[in-house]
Amino acid sequence: MAGTFILGETKVRPGSYFNIQRKGSNVATGILNGITAVIFRADFGPLNEAVELSAEDGYEGTFGIGLTTDALREAFAGGAKTIIACRVGNGGRQGTITLKDEDDMEAVTITAKYPGDKDFTVTIREKLSDSSLKECIVYTGTTQFEKLEFAAGVGEVKALVEAFATSKNFKAEAKEREDEKIVANVLQSVFTKGTNPEVTSGDYSNAFAQVEPFEYNTICVDTEETSIHMLLQSFINRIFDAGSLTQAVIAEKQSVDLETRIMHAASFNDEKINYVLNAKVDEQGVIIDGYQTAARIAGMIGACASNSSLTHTVINGFSELKESLSNTDMIAAEKKGCIVLSYNKSKQVWIDNAINTLITPADNQDDGWKKIRRIKTRFELIRRINNTADDLVGKVDNDTNGRQTVISQLQGVGDDMKAEGKLVACTVTESSAYSSDGDSAWFDIDVIDKDSMEHIYLTFTFRFSTREE
Repeated sequence: MAGTFILGETKVRPGSYFNIQRKGSNVATGILNGITAVIFRADFGPLNEAVELSAEDGYEGTFGIGLTTDALREAFAGGAKTIIACRVGNGGRQGTITLKDEDDMEAVTITAKYPGDKDFTVTIREKLSDSSLKECIVYTGTTQFEKLEFAAGVGEVKALVEAFATSKNFKAEAKEREDEKIVANVLQSVFTKGTNPEVTSGDYSNAFAQVEPFEYNTICVDTEETSIHMLLQSFINRIFDAGSLTQAVIAEKQSVDLETRIMHAASFNDEKINYVLNAKVDEQGVIIDGYQTAARIAGMIGACASNSSLTHTVINGFSELKESLSNTDMIAAEKKGCIVLSYNKSKQVWIDNAINTLITPADNQDDGWKKIRRIKTRFELIRRINNTADDLVGKVDNDTNGRQTVISQLQGVGDDMKAEGKLVACTVTESSAYSSDGDSAWFDIDVIDKDSMEHIYLTFTFRFSTREE
């Protein structure tokens, strides 16, 4: 395990611990990328449970496309390869339907495994290509949601119940003395609709706890409520102290006064909080705003390599800003730590300046902590160093040779990241301030990380004479 420590502190649990300091003044494989946690509402799917979703498999088959599942869509569109998805809420009721046998008696009840008001219908029919089998097809609207096959003839009810034993979305239960009966065919018979869970601020806290054990680059929520944003900040700061390195992305709707939004962004003053200011955009004919745009940017930040910057990166699919800001407004907003969307010279929507909400660095921080690229680099370095150090806990002696082994292994990580174009320099040494003793050893990692050239200043010199000298 890894976690933070205060200089001079000794820990109870064995492990590697890290502390961050700054050097200088504020002047100018095993890589975790492309993983975003999303907290959202849906009309179906696992509730209060973290589910790993890949971009290849998508989310529709697990959670459908209702309510705020568009946050998942936007995170994938931003580049997330994996989403740690958690449907938020409490309570609710499952949809259900009771099928009859050929004697018009109730035979088997099918119940959704998860609460929600998604519309389901079911069809029971003989399989066209094989009369020895029947099909049970559950639809949502006109889309096939799940399909099962079971043996036709005597014992159909039992066979159908057994087929549903492998279903991830539904369960089936036979009525008493109906096991050997034949299920009557039906055509898109309608389920009794369930109800959606309620959602409170406490449910978001529960959802944060569900995703906490996972490792991810970014996290976003499906709401513009500032109270939830504050809960999110508390969560990521708490897990940071436990060694989990992630950034949150949030936004509010255009309906909130611009100055109020800027004030909210500045109030975070946190390198782990990214605030998208003007989030209302046209996405290929669909207007999105608030949390939807935040999810798109969360996917982008999570997916970008730590040796690249998102400054002046075009956002694919965003065709028009619905809130263009003046140059004066943009300068004022960026001074307050806002991510501002603007147009490039081809009128494409891009990120004007890839910064976070940190305005006033702490005593142990330099201005590099204000930049998304450098956060990505530093978090990656810390993560890779921590993992390497953790593998050595309890495996080497606390003597000169053992400490040299640690230095060599950690230096290798720094050298690798330098070769990858992420660092200018990285030097690992045994601490000069604290002497190794007993089972504790201290090491210093002196890092110079790279930045992108984001301000280019050109000086033109002209002369009145037209003669070339």
